Amino acid sequence: MADPRFYDNKGPFTLAEVCARAGICVPEGVDARATIADVASLTGAGPQHLTFFSGGKAAAQLAQSRAGFCFVSLADAARPVPAGMMLLPVESVQHVFADVAALFYPDHHQVAWTQSQAVAPSARLGKDVVLGPGVVIGADTEIGDNVRIGPNTVIGPGVAIGRNCEIGANVTITHTYMGDEVLILPGAQIGQPGFGFASDRRGHKKIPQIGRVIVQDRVEIGSCTTVDRGALGDTVIGEGTKIDNLVQIGHNNHLGRHDMIVGQVGISGSCELGDFVVLGGQVGLADHVRIGHGARFAARAGVPPGEYDGQDWGGAPPVPVREWRRQLAAVALLTKRRKKKDD
Repeated sequence: MADPRFYDNKGPFTLAEVCARAGICVPEGVDARATIADVASLTGAGPQHLTFFSGGKAAAQLAQSRAGFCFVSLADAARPVPAGMMLLPVESVQHVFADVAALFYPDHHQVAWTQSQAVAPSARLGKDVVLGPGVVIGADTEIGDNVRIGPNTVIGPGVAIGRNCEIGANVTITHTYMGDEVLILPGAQIGQPGFGFASDRRGHKKIPQIGRVIVQDRVEIGSCTTVDRGALGDTVIGEGTKIDNLVQIGHNNHLGRHDMIVGQVGISGSCELGDFVVLGGQVGLADHVRIGHGARFAARAGVPPGEYDGQDWGGAPPVPVREWRRQLAAVALLTKRRKKKDD
């Protein structure tokens, strides 16, 4: 469910209107006038919400969801679901959900700049806030005491920033709640839409990104790093986590407390990192990776979807670091033997 502080919900809509947008018929025996208030994730939906199920590991979430309506594939039309949930079978779940989400949030890709002044009159600034030249602050923004904001930085409407934060020059922050004592270095981009598309041979349809970014206390985010907002839920950066320069953090990721993310790391969507995780330089995480507390990944590790416990890992795909070192030694030995043979 989207945060009304950042997004304008044009609903509610009737089931008939939603089905018409989806290009399907209202199921037989169902009241077409039933009201749908909003779209939401499987875990966040309630009886008046519409969600979607695209298969895979989300089956457990579907079984516990309280959603009143759910798009499913034609193959899942007979799947058992919780009492009170109505399944709406469609040919392409992601395409249809993107269309319907855009019905509720047609302006999801826009930031509502309605002001003529650099600092909106409705913005609330605490004591001893320092604004550099060219700073723009949107409507209904809240900024705590002793915050310093560098030149040409843009803070979008509705953003909330805690106390004693330092935000560098040329930073953009939208759709974000930020805690205390956060350091944002120059050029960082926080709260931009995630990279989510429904793709087929006709092209790529943008899936509305109507989530938020939550940055907890004492986080550091490096220069030119990007943190995408969630699609339906939140992207979360845990307390005390330190993120280097030139890092990409995709939508719906949950980073734990006191993680260390080194330069040029790329984290795809919907990953979960435990506390005190370390990702070395240029580590790449695919979608839906789960990493346990205290795990460390050597530089340039390529991490496919899966679960990784709290030990040291290396390689692509990663293996426990001792095994990875043995693999490297074995390859070096084979190369040495081959060189002697050729000589």
